[in-house]
Amino acid sequence: MASNSTWGSRIGFILASAGSAVGLGAIWKFPYLAGNNGGSVFLLSYLLFTFTVGVAMLISEYVIGREGRMGAIGSLKKVVGKHWGVFGTVGVVTAFAILCFYSCVGGWCIKYLIDAFTGTGIVSNADELNKNFGSFVSNGALAYFYQIIFLLANAMIVSLGVQKGIERLAKFLMPVLFILMLILIVRGLTLPGAVKGLEYLFKPNWSGFTSSAIFNAMGFTFFSLSLGAAVMVTYAGYLSEKANLLTSTAWVAFLAIMAAVLGGLMVMPAVFAFNLSPTAGPGLTFVTMPAIFSQMPFGVFFAILFYFCLVVAAITSSMSMLEAVVASVLDYTRLSRAAVTWITTALAAFIGLFCTLSFGSLSDFKIFGKNVFDLLDFLTCSVGMPLSEIGFSVAAAWIAWKVTAKQLTSAGPVQTWLLWAIRIVIGILSPFLIITVVLTGLL
Repeated sequence: MASNSTWGSRIGFILASAGSAVGLGAIWKFPYLAGNNGGSVFLLSYLLFTFTVGVAMLISEYVIGREGRMGAIGSLKKVVGKHWGVFGTVGVVTAFAILCFYSCVGGWCIKYLIDAFTGTGIVSNADELNKNFGSFVSNGALAYFYQIIFLLANAMIVSLGVQKGIERLAKFLMPVLFILMLILIVRGLTLPGAVKGLEYLFKPNWSGFTSSAIFNAMGFTFFSLSLGAAVMVTYAGYLSEKANLLTSTAWVAFLAIMAAVLGGLMVMPAVFAFNLSPTAGPGLTFVTMPAIFSQMPFGVFFAILFYFCLVVAAITSSMSMLEAVVASVLDYTRLSRAAVTWITTALAAFIGLFCTLSFGSLSDFKIFGKNVFDLLDFLTCSVGMPLSEIGFSVAAAWIAWKVTAKQLTSAGPVQTWLLWAIRIVIGILSPFLIITVVLTGLL
């Protein structure tokens, strides 16, 4: 049973949670989102939403997870009521679906890391880089090979368990990730013209203060904290009652924000130093950055560091998705952790094949106008995660508030006004903003 597992330390829980929250979102998604949404305006909005609604939603999952001591489905049923398990089910299915398409991008990161080691991916011509990227992702067999490697790495970690697998790796990889990011930032800031990247990220640009930027910041808060994907509730189930949930939540949010800011600092100064576009979308990672490394002294070395950061971020996030599924299945079967892990991985590899082929032989196969990869991305981010999180928010603030208050005060007293403020943000503001972001994305 998942409930028999525990974190060896509070720092292990914080780093594992932060690892899930950071993911590729910090390095891969944040820089181009900031670039497309006014730079500092997006950053300021993201900070505001993360330290209010983001923290509140994290708390809603943490209190139910630690009280229930089971996976997302079992904890909701045990703490709130049997019918509430449906929100946990949505979260678990969402985590599995994310793993299926996220592993595609994880495979790309491994491929580019290998190319960085060999020096073959360091090319200055952007058109050639675009062509190389398109050729790779459309080669189903090759792309799927790297996707399988990525999934196998996740399976080996999760099959070892919470302490020996997930926690041990998080304690090692998260500090390494931040150190490598700092090295890349220092190098980028020493480039001529890099200050323009800093201005783009941090100088207020009120012309970019649009409703679209605000909604994108809310959406990224949701995405960057792994909310609504059954992860945080699962991780909280392994946490000691002695650990302070409020400070732990604040640390996870802080590390997620720091990783996103560092991701922007790692990319934007270099982009501006070489007069490239900050609004290149995901191509910033797989086209723009290789072009930059090709023109930079010791570019191969820095390319290796950059893509190693990407692989680390991808694995710390994806292994949490796999654990969320495995934990819930363990609650309701007598199978071993290893068996459930490998069965889940095999299913993810099967569905993941269709995601990978979305860029090749199945590129013309559309469902509601979207290929399989884009469809799963849309359903998880716009439907699954919001729906699951609304369930947790309502449950924590209204149905099981006594449990929430108990969990928040288990490690020490909390002032009454703060508890009420948390309740209002969890139970009223959070659902309102979730629904607003979803409707904005759908309309």
